[in-house]
Amino acid sequence: MIKLHDLYFKPFISEQEIDAAVQKMVDGIADDLGDEVPVFIGILNGSFMLVSDFVKKYPKPCEVTFIKLASYEGVKSTEDIQRLIGLTQDLTGRTVVILEDIIDSGNTLEEVHRIFENENVKQLIIATLFYKPEAYNKDFKLHYVGMEIPNKFIVGYGLDYNGLGRDLPDVYQLKTTQHMTNIVLFGPPGAGKGTQANFLKEKYDLIHISTGDVFRFNIKNETALGMLAKSFMDKGELVPDQVTIDMLNKEVEKNAGANGFIFDGFPRTNEQAKALDKLMEGKDSQIDAMVALEVDDEVLVQRLLKRGETSGRTDDADESIIRNRIKQYYTKTAILKDYYTDQNKYFGVDGVGSVEDITVRLSTVIDKL
Repeated sequence: MIKLHDLYFKPFISEQEIDAAVQKMVDGIADDLGDEVPVFIGILNGSFMLVSDFVKKYPKPCEVTFIKLASYEGVKSTEDIQRLIGLTQDLTGRTVVILEDIIDSGNTLEEVHRIFENENVKQLIIATLFYKPEAYNKDFKLHYVGMEIPNKFIVGYGLDYNGLGRDLPDVYQLKTTQHMTNIVLFGPPGAGKGTQANFLKEKYDLIHISTGDVFRFNIKNETALGMLAKSFMDKGELVPDQVTIDMLNKEVEKNAGANGFIFDGFPRTNEQAKALDKLMEGKDSQIDAMVALEVDDEVLVQRLLKRGETSGRTDDADESIIRNRIKQYYTKTAILKDYYTDQNKYFGVDGVGSVEDITVRLSTVIDKL
């Protein structure tokens, strides 16, 4: 993630992917033009990186020049296109290839065609590295396209946001959900996740999504997903990950304007973690951290036995069952520590002490996010 001025941008297209797209354009144009010497024209400022890489890869003689137009203010394409710097050479009878960094609405392209109407060129070829088909509203033919992309604002590889970002070798996409913080709250049975989640959701104005609560709600209210989950549970089978993800997706959609989420009880496996990453990416967001309460096993056992005296839960009353639950946590679920550690997103917090002390420790981690 990068920040330019007041906005955040997330990685979108890698330098390697861009290089492959440029090479594809070079190969196509070189094959089609044969031994003809074309004039490549870049549209400043955005195309300078593309033109540089393109002509270095082009295997035959060519000429290069630039024109400059203005069409962007901030992150919106304007209707007013002005020709700022024009052509100084005679292009009569020449094949001209316009090298554009990006074509979205087509307003710049319309001005390009107007400019070349009276230049008496042999042919005018349009080649663009990026193309937004959803935004394009003109009828001009695009002869060569490096790659099609969604209609979202991007920076990097010559493209800027109010002057910044042109120098980036990769391309980044605007993160439309700018200030969301999403946390996976983790810990073994008896670690106090539920208690801490209640404090944290109030302090940071986050939405607490407990997988257990979500399941109970859907089953009790006989939603389509709830009935589907119950059909597996009634047969003693595990509920498929996709059903759980679909339930969580509904909860996230209900709170689309939230400052962020605390996920409690999910994910439990690497595959579930990947599915959660994909869900949040689809919301133009991400998991920022896995915060795990770390508590010694003997402390957990005593906590759960004490809770069992008042909770009425049978699995909190039997020490052997408790120890097995803790063992299951470490053998099956705690492997997620490696998954998030590899992303520098794992934060272990001492879960022993007063509720207030533990909350302070958790807050210290979250404040840094």
